Amino acid sequence: MSENTAPLASSALSLNAHVVPWVERLLREADALRVQVQRDEGGVCIVDAGIAASGSIAAGVLIGEICMGGFGTVRARTGAADGWPTWLEVRSSQPVLACLASQYAGWSLSASKEETGAKKFFSLGSGPARALAAKEPLFEQLSYRDRADCGVLVLEVDRAPPEVVMRKVLRDCALAAEALTLILTPTTSAAGTTQVVARVLEVALHKAHELGFALAHIVDGVATAPLPAPSPDGVEAMGRTNDAILYGGRVHLSVRGSDDAARDLAQRLPSGNSPDHGRSFAEIFKRSGFDFYKIDPALFAPAEVWVSNLDSGNTWHGGALDMALLQRLWLQAI
Repeated sequence: MSENTAPLASSALSLNAHVVPWVERLLREADALRVQVQRDEGGVCIVDAGIAASGSIAAGVLIGEICMGGFGTVRARTGAADGWPTWLEVRSSQPVLACLASQYAGWSLSASKEETGAKKFFSLGSGPARALAAKEPLFEQLSYRDRADCGVLVLEVDRAPPEVVMRKVLRDCALAAEALTLILTPTTSAAGTTQVVARVLEVALHKAHELGFALAHIVDGVATAPLPAPSPDGVEAMGRTNDAILYGGRVHLSVRGSDDAARDLAQRLPSGNSPDHGRSFAEIFKRSGFDFYKIDPALFAPAEVWVSNLDSGNTWHGGALDMALLQRLWLQAI
C-alpha cells in the first residue's frame, strides 16, 4: 500500500455519528435558518434549504459543517479590504476525513426518465452518508468506511430525488428511512452558494490527491474564499461558486514529510497552472459544451496556496488571487 492510499489515522471516527448534533441544530432552528423540514411518505427527513424555502447564508454555513461531518468549522467574516465584502473561512484538523471522506461531492446518483416516470434525475451526493455506502473508489484509497445507524446526505438539486434514488441511498447506506436526513441545496440559493464555496479546502485536498501527494501527510488545513451573491441562472450560479475558489481561494496546508514534496505541492497545486485560468468558469463550461470532463482538471484548485512542512519548519507559497477578475464578473458599476 502506497503512502497515498494509507489508512486514515482517524479511521476509528464515525462521520455520521459525530455530525448528529449539527443535524439536530439544523432541524431545531429551521425557522430561524429559513429552511423547511418534512418527512416523505417513506419516513426520510428532507430539508429544503433553497427550493421552496428561501434558505440563508447561515443555513449554508451550518450545512457546510454538516458536509464535513462536524470535523471542520465554517464561518462568514467581513473582508472588504481584500476586495469583497463577505468571505468564508474553513478550518479542519481532520482535513482528509472531513473533506475527502465526507464533503467531496463524489457519489453519483441518477435515474432515467423511465425510472422516474417524468424527467431524468442526476446529482452528486456529498456529506457523511457517502462513507456509509462507500461506493466510490476513493474509499478504497482512503481505507475508510463508516458504520452508523443514522446518516445525512447533501444534494445540490432543485427538486427532491425520485423514489428509485431514495431506495438506492437507503439500501447502499443500510439505513432505515427514518434514520436518513437528506438536505437539498440548489446552487441558485443563498444556502447552496454558501455550502459550495465552503468547499475551498476540500478542492485543495482533492487536487493534492490527484497530484499524488501522500494524504496521510496532510494534517491540518485553513482556507478562505469570497462569497458571491447567488445567481438565479443555474449555469451562472455554478460559475460564480467555482470562480470564488479558482480566483479567490486561499489555502494553507500543514503537512509532514520531505521538503521536496511540500515545495512541489505548493508549486503545482494552484489553479494558475491551467491554461484555462483567467476566464470565468461559466464561459469555460459553455465552451466545453457543458461537459465537465472536457475541462482541464488542473483548473479545479484554489488560486493561492501556502504549504508548511511541520517536520522542517519551512513554508512555501504558490499562486495568487485575481480579485480584479472577480470584481469584473460580480460587481456592477454605479
